[in-house]
Amino acid sequence: MQLFVKRFNELSLEELYDILQLRASVFVVEQNCPYLDPDGLDKKALHLFIKDDSGIKACLRVMDRGAESEYVSIGRVVAADRRKGYGTKILTEGIKAAREYFSADCIYLEAQTYAKGLYTKLGFREISGEFLLDGIPHVKMLYEADE
Repeated sequence: MQLFVKRFNELSLEELYDILQLRASVFVVEQNCPYLDPDGLDKKALHLFIKDDSGIKACLRVMDRGAESEYVSIGRVVAADRRKGYGTKILTEGIKAAREYFSADCIYLEAQTYAKGLYTKLGFREISGEFLLDGIPHVKMLYEADE
């Protein structure tokens, strides 16, 4: 299994296709949530994905301050298979990348409520009540570095 960290213009067409396919298969098809996934922010994002011989296992995007919020933010966190540690691994790498590439001391994300335990386990805390985003319950969360 290998980790890749690439800016939008560094992604190959195949990598971009595979990322968008994974996101659509989970967020649109599996969750039955019709929304426009390619929202224009991918072009501003740092893309992380883990891949093995069978394809992309998990991915996310990291955006600098001002792209989506006042904080460096993480979004579109998705794993191909659940309960195999891919979500934890990609999110851990996303936090590292946010700190390394954007000098983030705070990282913002909007977590689907069912998955907030994953984020809490890695140091995020809830900063809002539950709200609906595209018909799915979410909470706003913030990670604050110890240093």
